[in-house]
Amino acid sequence: MLLFLGRRVPLSFVHRVTTCCPSSLSKPIWLIKLRSLTSTTHRTVFVSAASQNTRIMPERRPFVRLPTDVYPVNYGLSLKPDLIDFTFEGKLEAVVEVTQATNQIVMNCADIDIITASFAPQGGEEINATGFNYQNEDEKVTLSFPSALQKGSGSLKIDFVGELNDKMKGFYRSKYTAPSGEIRYAAVTQFEATDARRAFPCWDEPAIKATFDITLIVPKDRVALSNMNVIDRKPYPEDENLVEIKFATTPIMSTYLVAFVIGEYDFVEGQSSDGVTVRVYTPVGKAEQGKFALEVATKTLPFYKDYFSVPYPLPKIDLIAIADFAAGAMENWGLVTYRETALLIDPKNSCASSRQWVALVVGHELAHQWFGNLVTMEWWTHLWLNEGFASWIEYLCVDHCFPEYDIWTQFVSADYTRALDLDALDSSHPIEVNVGHPSEVDEIFDAISYSKGASVIRMLHNYIGDEDFRKGMNAYLLKFQHKNASTEDLWDCLEQASGKPIAAVMGSWTKQMGFPIIVVDQEQVSDDRILKISQKKFCASGPHNGEECPNWMVPISICTSEDPKCTKLKVLLDRPETTITLSGINTDQWIKINPGTVGFYRIQYSSSMLESLLPGIRDLSLQPVDRLGLQNDLFSLLHKQADMQEEKNRIERVLGAISAPDLIQKVLNFAISVQAPVCEPSGVVWRLFSKYVIDEWMQL
Repeated sequence: MLLFLGRRVPLSFVHRVTTCCPSSLSKPIWLIKLRSLTSTTHRTVFVSAASQNTRIMPERRPFVRLPTDVYPVNYGLSLKPDLIDFTFEGKLEAVVEVTQATNQIVMNCADIDIITASFAPQGGEEINATGFNYQNEDEKVTLSFPSALQKGSGSLKIDFVGELNDKMKGFYRSKYTAPSGEIRYAAVTQFEATDARRAFPCWDEPAIKATFDITLIVPKDRVALSNMNVIDRKPYPEDENLVEIKFATTPIMSTYLVAFVIGEYDFVEGQSSDGVTVRVYTPVGKAEQGKFALEVATKTLPFYKDYFSVPYPLPKIDLIAIADFAAGAMENWGLVTYRETALLIDPKNSCASSRQWVALVVGHELAHQWFGNLVTMEWWTHLWLNEGFASWIEYLCVDHCFPEYDIWTQFVSADYTRALDLDALDSSHPIEVNVGHPSEVDEIFDAISYSKGASVIRMLHNYIGDEDFRKGMNAYLLKFQHKNASTEDLWDCLEQASGKPIAAVMGSWTKQMGFPIIVVDQEQVSDDRILKISQKKFCASGPHNGEECPNWMVPISICTSEDPKCTKLKVLLDRPETTITLSGINTDQWIKINPGTVGFYRIQYSSSMLESLLPGIRDLSLQPVDRLGLQNDLFSLLHKQADMQEEKNRIERVLGAISAPDLIQKVLNFAISVQAPVCEPSGVVWRLFSKYVIDEWMQL
């Protein structure tokens, strides 16, 4: 699922903040909404000057997962929504397995009233439930029976009613304007993380998978969609204005991936090269605006099939634009839902950045059809991997389908630098955080989980190499298809494919917050270049003062001026410091750490190394993404007033390598004016300004 950030802050707002919120204020109250144009981490993040260094997490609620004495095998679900009164009627007939005798069944249920419930053992008599005990705070219901349900298979039948709510979660109503100008409503779903229980009683945990047979009873002039293709459509005998639409049985899947939509839509249709039917559903009269997303989807499905060496397992996939939609998009298996701005492109009026944005969002959600849907995380603790992986591979896919976008440079400008900025704060947190109660998902998963997750997976891919990475991914998907897995399961598969210590390396990046700054110095001895490399934790507020300085297992790549795009040497820095010797390096050759700006760390070069890089900046032999990374690292080192003049001189030398005197003067004047640590309001403004400078510099 994609979650939006706010919009990018214009430079004019930077001036307003610095004048309205001087650093002399002890606790200024101000909020900034941040979003990068091609961001793939899509949650709204509010940066508060008063709370940046102190995160007060709400007290964790006690939580107990559902009992395992009864579990579903198949859900037979029939729903009849009323688009006038905003209610729905439902009938559930689930095939379940009783693993040990019990006189009660505990399920998830929220905002639903159960009318009747019964259980019939296979070949036995039906037993009516004698009571429904709702635990509203835990969103559970306990069905009590007068006698014990014996071990074996059976059928659980439940009749229930619910509300088409206006909360944009569960089974809800979405308001739209018809071409005639009339206000109408569609019935749509959004179930991740734990809102399938608002549409039907169920075992609403990702590890409790089952198949689904879905039937929708809807007005005959409305479009009805679900995860699978339609296999039967017939008049509803009780009302001539309604039709009963039955969908094919789904693969085994988690409840949060179930979806259905009832409304008025146009569509455009195509077929991928591997024979999958692709439709993009749009508001009525806007079918033309779905053509670009259709192009992206038909290119993307074959890319993922080839990359994973696993075919897309469903006969069709629908992409649909929803008028009222809280997230950016949601990867429901076979029926992907989007907010309109993330799917529709006006061929006459949309700009290039909008096309790139739609391409990334479509690539993200279709990646989940394999990584997340076919193989699903065992619990929400591992959601970071689900989203971080999709946030990385969406760029890989778009780079393959649209190489003219130069999309990796935008990844560094958006996700990578944002993750570094946020993870350097004292208020950061590890990527992987243990989740107990599902309500904690929204508290924990933020830009660090998404953007840092994507960045460290990009680093991992580079460390392993594409061939071994693909082998490991294929082994992982085949081993756990239609099942659940944990983060460690993926590491094991990648470790076996590559022969490298993946679990140890990645554990140092996912289980502790922050990242290192790599300090580099050099010495020339004959034709050898000796590099002294050390690591220490990078903190935006100044040098790390903890008793123990954490260490990371850091994949280090090195290139030279001989071929700036080619890595000459790779090493794994698994200790605080090391010495590396590169042979055959002349005195007039420069050395660059982290080519491609792939490693998730800052770099502090010695003055001599920084000076030696200036020719590569002047003649543009240093790649744009590397110039971007170098500039961003230099700005980040402005964390103490005492260092201001020295760092100002260093930045002046680097920026002086390009002919943009007006921009240089802006940078230097602003740098000198910022006298506070970056954890203060003016420091945040400095970060905003540096993003503006990055954009300006990359356009030169």
